[in-house]
Amino acid sequence: MPPSTLERVLVIGPAGRIEVDINDPGSARRAIALIAHPNPVQGGTKDNKVVTTLAKTFFSQGHVVLRPNFRGVGASEGTHDEGRGETEDLLAVVDYAKRRYGDLPLLLSGFSFGSFVQTRVARRVTAGRLVLVGPAVGRFPAEPVPANTLVIHGERDDVVPLAAVLDWARPQNLPIVVVPGGDHFFHGRLGLLSQVVLAYCP
Repeated sequence: MPPSTLERVLVIGPAGRIEVDINDPGSARRAIALIAHPNPVQGGTKDNKVVTTLAKTFFSQGHVVLRPNFRGVGASEGTHDEGRGETEDLLAVVDYAKRRYGDLPLLLSGFSFGSFVQTRVARRVTAGRLVLVGPAVGRFPAEPVPANTLVIHGERDDVVPLAAVLDWARPQNLPIVVVPGGDHFFHGRLGLLSQVVLAYCP
């Protein structure tokens, strides 16, 4: 993403200001992508490498990309709320994006804890697509998701075992894309992660 496309804004949410990085492709704009980062208690931020890889991928497809910091991270106000308040914060960012960019299709994406939060957001808004990477389904009570959801998980994830994700997906008849040799943070596999997303979300 060209640095010239980056804008940092503060969106007012239920717990105060939410720091959001926005990359806008301008005249190429055709959708909105909201990306949620991993667990802030474990150092997760909007600048996580998986999050920024997703951002670059969606931006290349003409999405306005919004990457908020969850409450208590960076310039975002409030304190960690185990997904409850974070859900409300993302809904506030969705409202901001809709007011600013109009009725463009919405794509929700998240990594790890961020995926869990996005399963909650998806129950409250209409999204054209949900893209979940390394969803922390064994650690947090993830909601069922729409049938067209893209779920990507590393074969060798030692934070959220693949078996736990399959246990969550099985009752939903939900396919999982497994990245061979991939760990939770997709070290050495970020290019492949981007290719998978592009194949499913052209």
